[in-house]
Amino acid sequence: MTSPGSPWRSAPPRWSTQGVTTDDPDDTEGAPVGRRLVLGMIALGGGGLVAAPYVQRATETFLGAASDKDPTGLTGLLPNGGGFRYYSVVSSVPRKTEQTYRLTVDGLVDHPTTYTLDALRQLPQTRVVRDVQCVTGWRVPQTPFSGVTLSHLLDAAGVRPEATAIRFTCFDGTYSESLTLPQARRDDVLVALQMQDKPVSHTHGGPVRLYVAPMYFYKSAKWLSGITLTSDVRPGYWEERGYDVDAWVGGSNGRSDAPTV
Repeated sequence: MTSPGSPWRSAPPRWSTQGVTTDDPDDTEGAPVGRRLVLGMIALGGGGLVAAPYVQRATETFLGAASDKDPTGLTGLLPNGGGFRYYSVVSSVPRKTEQTYRLTVDGLVDHPTTYTLDALRQLPQTRVVRDVQCVTGWRVPQTPFSGVTLSHLLDAAGVRPEATAIRFTCFDGTYSESLTLPQARRDDVLVALQMQDKPVSHTHGGPVRLYVAPMYFYKSAKWLSGITLTSDVRPGYWEERGYDVDAWVGGSNGRSDAPTV
């Protein structure tokens, strides 16, 4: 059961006062963040805004270690050290280079296509500057992303009439996400090649990631490798763990953040 305003559609993860727990101690897909760890990160993150430099360095040291246990992205959005930190739901992610990266568009399309990184760069590029909002509460203002609009790739592939949604897969081998076709066709939904006016780094989900400007940041899947047109919406990694599928900022997950549109 869920209480009014709860972001969980089913029973929430088990909060641990010692850090994190999992149903399977050998689970390599990551684990929910512990409640005290969350509160500690919030306190330290806020304090880091006004702390002396040595306190700030200590904060960053703590958050660097904590980020390994934070797949939701809380530490990845705390406002220090540039605003973003590395996080993943798996223990390690293979690196893709310009020579090895591939993005496949398939499923219910007339023209399945595989793109290289260079091929994506040759397509028309769009730049979007919006706040990034994490579902855990932190916000990074006015962050530029650039890349190919998802609608451009969909039009090139020729979406079949029976397709109503898209499933996104990632080369970490675990993470997935989804959008409906109307959501995907917005002009602020990108297959992003740049973040903060630089090529998307590996730690930020590069060389190519999804960027869904009006939704909470967990919808912006990192290490994007597959775009599959489907006949129905298939919940992604975090939706299967209780987060909302339609994750509009300020209109989902029991939160009331200002929209990022």
